[in-house]
Amino acid sequence: MRTADYLSFIVNEIHTTIVATVDDEGLPVTAAIDMMDCDENSLYFLTAKGKGFYDRLIKRGFLALTAMKGKDTMSSVAVSIRGKVRELGYNKIPELFAKNPYMHDIYPTEEAMRALTVFQIYEGTGEWFDLSKKPIERASFTFGGAEEKPEGYFITDACIGCGSCATVCPQNCINAESIPYVIEQEHCLHCGNCMEACPVGAVERR
Repeated sequence: MRTADYLSFIVNEIHTTIVATVDDEGLPVTAAIDMMDCDENSLYFLTAKGKGFYDRLIKRGFLALTAMKGKDTMSSVAVSIRGKVRELGYNKIPELFAKNPYMHDIYPTEEAMRALTVFQIYEGTGEWFDLSKKPIERASFTFGGAEEKPEGYFITDACIGCGSCATVCPQNCINAESIPYVIEQEHCLHCGNCMEACPVGAVERR
């Protein structure tokens, strides 16, 4: 999928996310926040200016979120994002209320709506994790010009082709057709079994 598809999935298929920010003591604080809209390169949400959540966003300019959809663990899709945020103010509020009419039940008058402000997640990295697939499906994406950095486990040229890593892989996602072996990143759990099992230290975590 394209980045825009992942962002749209968060807004339209999941909507309510769990967002983490950091307080003045450096400790994490979570909140349930609805993602109201998206475009090709960003997400939009709103909050009241009187909340501690607002203060943390202004001070840090950064958040992390996870959104999940599924009846249980083995039917779940999770999308996680870490990104930079900026305040846009009130102007976009009427548009977001039109797209999310339930908000009128919470803030029924224009005067009440004035307590709100819009934030944009304008740059970040994300990860898609689908446990409903066999093997599992994983994908990374970036938006807003964020740098993509490969993460996970990789087999280097030090590989001797002994097969120890493939034996302990719970998703059978290590391709042993050539040496060095190759980990299929789109199916990897990031469990680290391969690195522990390799007798020559050919597996590295990035």
